[in-house]
Amino acid sequence: SKSLSDEENLKLFGKCNNPNGHGHNYKARLLISLLFSLQIDPVSGMVINLTDLKEYMQEAIMEPLDHKNLDKDVPYFAEVVSTTENVAVFIWENLKKLLPMGILYKVKVYETDQNIVVYKGEEAISE
Repeated sequence: SKSLSDEENLKLFGKCNNPNGHGHNYKARLLISLLFSLQIDPVSGMVINLTDLKEYMQEAIMEPLDHKNLDKDVPYFAEVVSTTENVAVFIWENLKKLLPMGILYKVKVYETDQNIVVYKGEEAISE
């Protein structure tokens, strides 16, 4: 965090605090909600076309984040600490702009198999 001293960063982030950068191979899972207000297309049998969904994921997740130094290459993280929590918020906000309203239920980001963040938007509730 730019707002903390070197000592405070070390204490807060531990081994993840590295002035030369710190990397992860994040995995993200999206849950699309089938709400009563959303209609299943009678021809395709889908709420959203999977080809369209893949394109939205490419635009919202892969293009801005894949093989990037989040702190240096992604403008969003110039002022926001690049924690897994904030990566989940970033993905949620980007996808919400592209997907039909009410279809995105939650974003789950895996930093590791043991460190997982689930985000359901601002009105999040516990699982």
